[in-house]
Amino acid sequence: MNPFLTVKELKLKLERREISSKDLRHFYAERIAKYNPSLNAVIELFAQTLDSEPTDFTPTALHGDATSKPTRAKTGEHGNGILCGIPLLLKDNICQAGQIASAGSKILANYKAPYDATVTTRLKQAGAIPVGRGNMDEFAMGGSGEYSAYGAAKNPWNINHVPGGSSAGPAAAVAAGLIPAAIGTETGGSVRQPAAFCNLVGLYPTYGLVSRYGLIAFASSTDQAGPITRTVYDNALILSAIAGQDQHDSTSLDVKPTDYTQGLDGKLPKNLKIGVIKDSVEADGIDPQVRHAFQQAIEQLQRIGASISYIDLPNLKYGIALYFIISRAEAASNLYRYDGTLYGERSKKADSLLDMYLNTRQDGFGAEVKRRILVGNYVLSAGHKDAYYTKAITIRNMLREEFNNAFSSVDLLISPTTSTLPFKLGEMAGDPLAMYMADYFNVPNCIIGTPGLSVPCGFSKEGLPIGIQFLGPRLSEALIYKVGHAFQESTDYHLKTPKGYE
Repeated sequence: MNPFLTVKELKLKLERREISSKDLRHFYAERIAKYNPSLNAVIELFAQTLDSEPTDFTPTALHGDATSKPTRAKTGEHGNGILCGIPLLLKDNICQAGQIASAGSKILANYKAPYDATVTTRLKQAGAIPVGRGNMDEFAMGGSGEYSAYGAAKNPWNINHVPGGSSAGPAAAVAAGLIPAAIGTETGGSVRQPAAFCNLVGLYPTYGLVSRYGLIAFASSTDQAGPITRTVYDNALILSAIAGQDQHDSTSLDVKPTDYTQGLDGKLPKNLKIGVIKDSVEADGIDPQVRHAFQQAIEQLQRIGASISYIDLPNLKYGIALYFIISRAEAASNLYRYDGTLYGERSKKADSLLDMYLNTRQDGFGAEVKRRILVGNYVLSAGHKDAYYTKAITIRNMLREEFNNAFSSVDLLISPTTSTLPFKLGEMAGDPLAMYMADYFNVPNCIIGTPGLSVPCGFSKEGLPIGIQFLGPRLSEALIYKVGHAFQESTDYHLKTPKGYE
């Protein structure tokens, strides 16, 4: 069987009984056993899911209360849920009941989740089968996949390069055909950047569209889960399963169940106006090959009917700084709980309670997490809060207003997903700031809570993937998907696969 079939294609095979869900799971398990040792994309494959009866449910439970008991479908092995029989890989910071959820950290290496995240529950209600844990930067803090307690994940397009982060393992696994689709999380580029680096489609949803319940927190005001897939259609299908209000998450939005695959006909909406962010074609620091691929993508959008204009966003340059301050402040607060008393590992090298706290955090956290906690505590401290954190919140509102003004004149904004190509392993290890700057274009919309979709748009001369991102106003996912799908259908980048994984 072709390991690079889309979810849509696999659904059709399951419905036609050309393959069983059990056979499908074993097929991908064999590929994981064969290729994962060189990629380090999958931390754990759940053996019990390989031969168990599929957890296929009726679509009536799809968008209900996440705590409601799903009912088993009565239409055979595969049921009639929209993802019935499809195996998926979940990032290691998404709780799966009875399984370890370590968030890629030593401090939670033996922590078993006592419940399913709402995302996990809704996937199961749609009939999907979560089969394992995807490698990730520790506590989702990183843009390369190198900051994991389980070792760095590798990019299947070139294993000497990073797959992006922090959803490194899920992206690498989908790109190599080890799994048909995956769920990552994004706080500031952590779904879209690895999607771009691995020639995949990745979505950061409107903040609140997908429940955060059961996601191990990094920065609570921007954390969201999003699908990583081969195609825009598959991405829309999975979002249809996981989106919706959840009583366990007070920040989740009261939105009606939506089938985001509706309207994906390969055509742009009439009179579509797209704004090119000026910085994405003028700013220094953009790799020339990224800039060239992006300019070709602009021309392609014009060919298929989009009206293009150029939009200046003066406050965009503050996006990285805002994210740097706000995310680290929230990280310091969220990770305060990991002190050896309630969660995870506890240091045995202690003669006092204070020693236990200090040694647990010193031994349990990696260097990048410690760095962000220190910065977070600094910007929240009594002498610096007003100068840094309070000011950042003010400028965040200015950035939001600037984006809203832009969307009054255009329907969507576009830019390269990242300013760099996938860089070599270790290349930016000594310069964290340079790594942070790679997220220049995909951090600002996270700060203001608006959606962004990364879609493949080309390759470098070395064969490394490049992505374009479509940015829209709040709750514009249907429009973003329609435009992204039309662009993807007019190109063939997504049909290319890395060599050596056939």
